[in-house]
Amino acid sequence: MKKETIKAGQLIIDFLAEAKDTDGALTMFEFTVPAGAKMPVPHYHENFDETLYGVSGIMTYTVNGLKIEIAPGETYFVPRGAIHGFENLHREDAKVLAVITPALLGPEYFREIAEVANVAGPPDTGKLKTIMANYGLIPVPPKS
Repeated sequence: MKKETIKAGQLIIDFLAEAKDTDGALTMFEFTVPAGAKMPVPHYHENFDETLYGVSGIMTYTVNGLKIEIAPGETYFVPRGAIHGFENLHREDAKVLAVITPALLGPEYFREIAEVANVAGPPDTGKLKTIMANYGLIPVPPKS
């Protein structure tokens, strides 16, 4: 059962389970990325793992420098500490189910990101990075 939908820039997040539903064990949400969209700055999670399951389309993750395409029915585990980011390099929208263990990342994070990402013009990257850090997502700037 969908609990809440949050739109943050081009990203649409549909929350299915929150910490309060699972006694803090996990959060679960689907996220949709439009065709051709690039998403957040590469980052890693300090205190939680992320398990991904392809629902529709193909999402391209870069994990510790390795490109991984997640198609419908495929899974991928991103352990805490692994530097990763994602994008949709294909011609159709992509949807992935994400399970966060333990439940340290919930709708509050995405609501705060949405407040910054949904303004007219380019979002304030400094604010976005601060919000990420507040929730244990550590931005890693691309190597030049």
